[in-house]
Amino acid sequence: MNGPLSTATIVVALLLGIWYLIRCALDRAPSNADLWAMLGLSALVAVLVLVAVIGLIGGDRPGEWTTFVGYLITTIAFAPVGFYLARLEPTRWGTLILGVACLVLPVLVLRLQQIAEATGG
Repeated sequence: MNGPLSTATIVVALLLGIWYLIRCALDRAPSNADLWAMLGLSALVAVLVLVAVIGLIGGDRPGEWTTFVGYLITTIAFAPVGFYLARLEPTRWGTLILGVACLVLPVLVLRLQQIAEATGG
């Protein structure tokens, strides 16, 4: 769970989150580039979750594996739900939705890392 993929996911999510919050402060609706960037982040998160699932199948199971799986489901669903809600709200608030979603993703990834570390995963 720890490694360059987790770090890349956290850094990209934080950078996009800051970008979206700046755009929201400037009263900008989400552009197509913003939405594509969110889809790119979703793909990065999907790869991270896939690596974690492969680890679970391979026997590298944390002691709190139900909590870990719950965080995996939340993590993989969060960016697409933020994308969908931003598409429903084509105003500055859609950009805020993208920003908040991007700022929550690093917290989810860090929590996944904590669960994996605490149990030796």
